[in-house]
Amino acid sequence: MKRILVVEDEDVIRDFVVINLRRAGYEVTDVSNGEAALKVFEESGGNFDVAVLDIMMPGIDGFQVCKEIRKKSGSIGIIMLSAKSQEMDKVSGLMLGADDYVTKPFSPSELVARVDAVHRRVTMAAGIRQPSEELVSGPFVLNLKSRSLQKNNKPIDLTQVEFQIMEMFLSNVNTALERSAILEKVWGEGNTGDVKIVDVNIRRLRMKIEEEPSAPKYILTVWGFGYKWNG
Repeated sequence: MKRILVVEDEDVIRDFVVINLRRAGYEVTDVSNGEAALKVFEESGGNFDVAVLDIMMPGIDGFQVCKEIRKKSGSIGIIMLSAKSQEMDKVSGLMLGADDYVTKPFSPSELVARVDAVHRRVTMAAGIRQPSEELVSGPFVLNLKSRSLQKNNKPIDLTQVEFQIMEMFLSNVNTALERSAILEKVWGEGNTGDVKIVDVNIRRLRMKIEEEPSAPKYILTVWGFGYKWNG
């Protein structure tokens, strides 16, 4: 069963989201605040595939819930719901470990499509097995079976999105990758989201793997095009 946690303090919006996700075949647990979300997540042992989190909630907001859930699980898919269109909301959520965001108001088809894409990625990551189990570049070893990354034999925690970006880079060393190609490969074919989501995840990834994120040695920017792994 496809298990999803919905956290939204507005009853009308939460009911709308729950109804449409259940129609799409998801087993939905819904709560109205961040405190309840963290309690349910803890009591379930993190037994959810995807979490849909509203940002603006009283008490513990969606950013904090995202941060706490991501600490406990690198594999769960996280989608943020925002009533604002400001860039900072989107960037903040992604930097805290969210995989995607949806801006209110949204259509049922848009929300379900985004959840489906994230769920597909989580499912594929859990079951994927590759003929070659490791990709190696300099001090980095990406293990495709355990879905883990090491630098100089030290583990680096990655979300599933970050892992897929690293897999794309290490499979295409010294090759310039267009931002739109990364978006389609990682977030799903036909994704119409903003390519800015790629930039934010690259920024987050650099903070984890680079010694000097502001002067990257490995993930290089190809201006006006995209990014390249310097192997």
